[in-house]
Amino acid sequence: MAGPRNLTLAHLLVLAVGTFTLGVDGYVLAGLVPEVAVDLRVSISTAGQLTALFAIVYAVGSPVIAALTGSWDRRVLLVGGMVVFVAGLVVQAAGPNFATVAAGRVVAALGAAAYQANAFSTAGLLSDDAHRARALAVVAGGGSLALVAGLPFGILAGHAWGWRTAVWILVVPAVIAGCAVAFLPPAHAPRLSLGDRLRILTDARVRAILLGTVTVIVPAFLLIAYLPTVLDVSGTLVVAAMLAFGCGQVIGTTIVARLIHRRGAPCTLTLGAAGVAVAAVLLAAARTTTLGAVLAMIGLGISVGISIVPQQHRFFALVPAIAPIAMGLNGSAVYLAVALGAGLGGGALALAGAVALAPTAAVLGLLAVTVALAVRPEDGGR
Repeated sequence: MAGPRNLTLAHLLVLAVGTFTLGVDGYVLAGLVPEVAVDLRVSISTAGQLTALFAIVYAVGSPVIAALTGSWDRRVLLVGGMVVFVAGLVVQAAGPNFATVAAGRVVAALGAAAYQANAFSTAGLLSDDAHRARALAVVAGGGSLALVAGLPFGILAGHAWGWRTAVWILVVPAVIAGCAVAFLPPAHAPRLSLGDRLRILTDARVRAILLGTVTVIVPAFLLIAYLPTVLDVSGTLVVAAMLAFGCGQVIGTTIVARLIHRRGAPCTLTLGAAGVAVAAVLLAAARTTTLGAVLAMIGLGISVGISIVPQQHRFFALVPAIAPIAMGLNGSAVYLAVALGAGLGGGALALAGAVALAPTAAVLGLLAVTVALAVRPEDGGR
């Protein structure tokens, strides 16, 4: 099959290396919170806030960076974003105390916000309509693969050499990705005034797509956030379930381009939402069995893997002039959904206990299906 108009597979893999590195960074510290807490002499709950801090800064920074740099050459943003991200890694790895490490997380999050959305927008801008879904899926595959490889890497490297060494190791692929993206073809988004960029949220089509993103991700990450509680176990099964989720995501990003071409982006999103609901039901019914948990998490991963790329594809189909900026908003929507999922899961846990988590996710999954079916800007702005 012919490649995208101006991007070869090698170009796409360069972008995917960057998204892979960003993804691994997120999972490294999440898997080493106890070690980080001991080293920095803070509580585990305080150390855990490093992950939340990264998410908040990314969610706020991504659309702001996209709005302020909407017409820049994507290569400048990709290189600059990776430089800032590497600087954040170095500050984290060398930071003598919690405040310094937290500052490094903020810097890394800003770099990630500049790189991630622009990796997808570059793939979209330099692809024609026939190949855009494939290009976006390859870039997304880097992030999915990070979950499969990043979690065991973080745990093994961190336990063997310390969490700081695990962070230092990430500098190598980050530098490689930052250097390599400079050789990509130039990619410019349409020139818009700052006012036009800031008014993007008034576009009903953009709001509709963002709503679909939020509703499909909330139930998925409710389950992820409370997975040990959902499964009523800790240790090996949780790691196996997370790896199953990551493998499912890789499968999802592998097949999503074909689904979009054959069924269309709205239908693909609906399938993803339905898959999330079914996975939640399976977890509710068989959460204490190894086979049931692993199968459910594979299904959940596949469902998430086929849910994000359709949304990105819809931006380029419906609002091509502002698609690169909308990519930043979509990234923020994902992180907002992660926070909402954790919050709603906490509420369900407090009100009805662990047994309520999977059913709550199933109900939210059905809501996502309803939104995916009912809110379709392709049909004239419904």
